[in-house]
Amino acid sequence: MLEITLDGNSTYLDDHGPPPQKVLPFPSQVVYNRVGKCGSRTVVLLLRILSEKHGFNLVTSDIHNKTRLTKNEQMELIKNISTAEQPYLFTRHVHFLNFSRFGGDQPVYINIIRDPVNRFLSNYFFRRFGDWRGEQNHMIRTPNMRQEERYLDINVCILENYPECSNPKLFYIIPYFCGQHPRCREPGEWALERAKLNVNENFLLVGILEELEDVLLLLERFLPHYFKDVLSIYKNPEHRKLGNLTVTVKKTVPSPEAIQILYQRMRYEYEFYYYVKEQFHLLKRKFGLKSHIRKPSPRPEFFIPSPLETEEPINDEEEDDEKWLEDIYKR
Repeated sequence: MLEITLDGNSTYLDDHGPPPQKVLPFPSQVVYNRVGKCGSRTVVLLLRILSEKHGFNLVTSDIHNKTRLTKNEQMELIKNISTAEQPYLFTRHVHFLNFSRFGGDQPVYINIIRDPVNRFLSNYFFRRFGDWRGEQNHMIRTPNMRQEERYLDINVCILENYPECSNPKLFYIIPYFCGQHPRCREPGEWALERAKLNVNENFLLVGILEELEDVLLLLERFLPHYFKDVLSIYKNPEHRKLGNLTVTVKKTVPSPEAIQILYQRMRYEYEFYYYVKEQFHLLKRKFGLKSHIRKPSPRPEFFIPSPLETEEPINDEEEDDEKWLEDIYKR
C-alpha cells in the first residue's frame, strides 16, 4: 500500500514495502490444562523461565479452582485464549475445552498425570498441613477447616466412607480429559472412553509424573520453540533445592485394607492411568528413550499401589518466586 506524507514525500512503506510478517512456529497455540497435584507447579515455574528465554507468550489465569464451566463461561474463556498473541501457551486448572465446538481453532493440548492414589494422598495431606515452606500456608488455604476435620485419620476417612474419600470426589483425573459435559463428572465407562478419545485426538503428549525427565525430553523434542533446554534448567541444583521445600508434611501411609478400598473406588482412574502410561511408553520407544523402570508384572485383580513411591511434585498454588528466578536464570 502506498502511503504519502503531508509534504507529498513517500514513506518507508512506499520504498520498502510492508515489514515482513512474523513467522510463527507450529503449533503456535498450546494449552496445558494442568491436573492438580501432578507436578504442574514445577512445570509452570519452568514455563516462566522458558517464555522469557524463547519469547513465547505465557498466558496464565488468576482462577485456580474453577475447572467446570457453564456454556457461556466456556465461550468467554475460549474467546480470550484465542485472541492472545501467538505463539502462546495457556495454562490453568480446567477440564478439557472443545474450541472447535464454539468456532475456534483447536489448540494443541499437553498434560501430566500421576498414580491416582499418590495424587489423592498428596492433596489430602497438603490441604491439611501444607509443606516445608511453613505450616501457615495450609491455614491460609483452608482457614475454615474444623480441627476434627484437619486431623481426621486417613484410614477413618476411607474406611468409614467420608465424602472426601469417596466418589465423586475421587473421580478427579478423567474429567480433565473428558471435558465439560455433565457426564464427564460421573464415574463410569462413558467418561473413561471419552477421555481416551480426547487423549488420542487432541493431546500432543500426556506424560507421567513418575517419569518427569522423559516427559520434559519429549516436550523439548515435540515443541522446541517452547521447551528447548528445559531439562538442563530443571536439573539445576537451585531448582531442586526449591522443590525440596514443597514436600507435603505429615503425610502417612494408609493401611493395606484402606488402599485396596481406594483402588476399587478409583478403578476407572486407574484404567485411564494405565492407558496413558502405555501410550507414553510407546512414544518413548518410538523416539529411542528407554524406560528406567522394571518391567511390570501382570496386574493382580486388586493392585495395591505404593503411595509414597512418587517424588512429591511442587504444589499447584501460584506464587511468585521472582528472586529465585532472577538469581538463577537471569544472570
